[in-house]
Formats: sequence, C-alpha cells, structure tokens
Amino acid sequence: MSAPIPPIPRDIPDLPAIPGVPILMPSHVPATAVATPAPRRLAAAFRLATAVLAAVAVIIELALGSPARLLSHFAIQSNILLVLVFAASARLAWTARRPLPSSLTGATLLYALITGLVYHLLLANSASPFTPLPGVLTGETTDPTGWHAVTTQILHTVTPLAALLDWLLLTPPRDLHLRQAAPWLLYPVAYLGFVLARGEFLVPAEPARYLYPFLDVSGHGLKTVLGNALLLGLAMYALALLLVALDHVRPNPLRGRVHHRSQTGFRLQPPVG
Repeated sequence: MSAPIPPIPRDIPDLPAIPGVPILMPSHVPATAVATPAPRRLAAAFRLATAVLAAVAVIIELALGSPARLLSHFAIQSNILLVLVFAASARLAWTARRPLPSSLTGATLLYALITGLVYHLLLANSASPFTPLPGVLTGETTDPTGWHAVTTQILHTVTPLAALLDWLLLTPPRDLHLRQAAPWLLYPVAYLGFVLARGEFLVPAEPARYLYPFLDVSGHGLKTVLGNALLLGLAMYALALLLVALDHVRPNPLRGRVHHRSQTGFRLQPPVG
C-alpha cells in the first residue's frame, strides 16, 4: 500500500510585501510625442482646386465635341481618375484622416505624367516620328483654337504638372513600392486592347478611327503598331520604376510641419525641450 498523503498545513505564512513603490519601466516614446493628427489645409485646397479645374476642362470638352469619342481618349480617362482621386484626397487631408492607398495615388500620378509626356513628345511635337496631331482631342491636324486650346493645355499640361507638384511638395516620401509598378501597367495594356478593338469595329471612313497616330493599324500595319506599343509600354514601366526610386531618395517636404501617421492613427513628433 502507498503511504498516506499528509494533510495540508493551515498555517502557511503569507509572502512578505515588496518594499518600496513599484518602478515602471521607462517608455521609448515619451508621452509628449503623441499628438492628434492635424488637418492639412494647404494640401486639401491645392488638390480640390486641381480636381475642379480638371473637371471643368473635361466637361467643356464633352460639351463641345462627341462624348463617345472623347471618353475614349486616354487623356480624358486619366483626368477623370485624377478628379476623383484628388477630390477624395482633399477631403481626407481636410479632415485629418488616413490618406488614400499609395497604389492608387501612384497610379494616378503615373497616368497623368504619361498623358503629358505622350502629348508633348509625340502628338504636339513637330520633330515626332509620327504625324503631329495638335488637336488630339478634336481629331484635327491643326492647332486647337478657342476653348479647345484652353482645355487641351489644362488636360495635357496643367493637371500633369499639378499631380507632380502635389507628389513632390505635399506628399510624404517612401510610400511607393517596386511591387506596385507592374500592376500600374494593367490599365495601359487594357487601353491598348480597347483602342485596337475600337478601330476594327469602326468603318474605315470614320474620322479619328484610331485615336493616336502611333496606334493607327490602317496606316502603319499591326506589326508596327504592336512594336510601338511595346516601346511605349517599356517606357511607361521605366517611368514607374523611376517614380518609385525617386520616392525613396527625395526629401520629406512635410518635415517640421506634419508627420506621416502610423497605422494607429497617431503621428510622432520630437519631444519639446
């Protein structure tokens, strides 16, 4: 038989109290470093003004021309995206809320720059290897006049520059990533398919059958057009990589004024004193 279990003693003494006041471990982040996010009025005003200007230019173009044809242009589509993104970004900056994802804002910047560069280097440049098309939105081969001249400059020059300035002067750096560059090209690739399919379905006598001279299958042949598209795609990808690289080396334009919020919704400031 096993030995009987001894009874539990009832006179176990209490543990002695720890003398002194408990010492809390020092925090790596001082309490004074936590601050409530502040509204960014300047960024909100600039983005709202850019969105309104682009929206007015698009509306004028749609009122003066064929909406179906104009809505097929890359410049119109990229500016509509810019209107939506900048208007939403203005509201978030004004209310001090979390900004839009960098994948969306980076794509908007890329498409705006593509709009401006393609227009000034290929469409409105007399030294371009393609037939210059100054009136790219109207489908004319002469310089646009009147309101068309104003809206053409707004959509191809002013809004791309505004998007670039917003990124350089009002956006914290190091938000863009290399993995975002390839997905940004999905829209230009889909747009290429749309332009080629549109040209095939329209009758040959239709004006501006192919929206851009470097994509004119009837004039250059499918092989040449695909080669042009490949070169443009590589240039766009290089531009996307350049934006990502510059984003990681450019200085923070908001240093000393406002700091980038973390995922908790707070931002850190250097302690006073």
